[in-house]
Amino acid sequence: QRLDHAAAVVSQLEHKIGALEESSKRIFALGEGLQDLRDILKSPKLRGNMGEFFLEDLLRQILPADHYRTQHAFSSGEVVDAVIQIGDCKVCVDSKFPLESFVRLVQLPESDVEARRRERKAFAAAIKRHADSIAKKYIQPDQGTFDFALMYIPAENVYYETIIREDLLEEENALQSYLLSKRVIPVSPNSLYAYLQVIVLGLRGLRVESHARELAQDLQRLSGELARFDTEYSVLGKHLKNASSSYDEGTKRLDKFHLRLSS
Repeated sequence: QRLDHAAAVVSQLEHKIGALEESSKRIFALGEGLQDLRDILKSPKLRGNMGEFFLEDLLRQILPADHYRTQHAFSSGEVVDAVIQIGDCKVCVDSKFPLESFVRLVQLPESDVEARRRERKAFAAAIKRHADSIAKKYIQPDQGTFDFALMYIPAENVYYETIIREDLLEEENALQSYLLSKRVIPVSPNSLYAYLQVIVLGLRGLRVESHARELAQDLQRLSGELARFDTEYSVLGKHLKNASSSYDEGTKRLDKFHLRLSS
């Protein structure tokens, strides 16, 4: 009986080991696929295209179609990834971001403090150069833009390293202050979502304001029509009064004529 029980246990173990081996093969295949994807995403242009795709998808989910455009071209020849139309002005959104330095930073071990410090400075310098480029290319009030632009950072962990981490900032909080001095506002997917919700509320307010102006114009036209009607009605009253007076005068003359005929 013990041998039979042991044989049954061994049979179950063989079955489970076979299933585990099959799962391991699938995990290995998935790992190879992820490595292939990682190799593909090494191309900065492809990563940029994916950033533009995710940005456009977020804009499409939240904003009305007539309040945003992608690949907007300026007269200078520069093309921004997206613009958000608010009233008569546009907010430019750039989705390209220097991820290479960030990748090098996160790959360094925490124990290598000096190397991480150097790479962190290089990362901050890359962000500043990118902010300079955004400010120069896309903040153009003479072409209908607001005097600020959005720097879209495509991942929350990158945004955390860029903005939230205190040790990324230099002695004078130079990175965040530098971005604000350039009027470039960094946004992550989550914070951009919040910004877009506020913009949607603003657009609704603009629509209400527009409808209120139209209503005021309609009331003004109605007031003018009422004034003209009042004038015409007064003239009609005068004509009716004159007609009534003429009728009374004619009636008196007719009565006198009847009296003469009777006499």
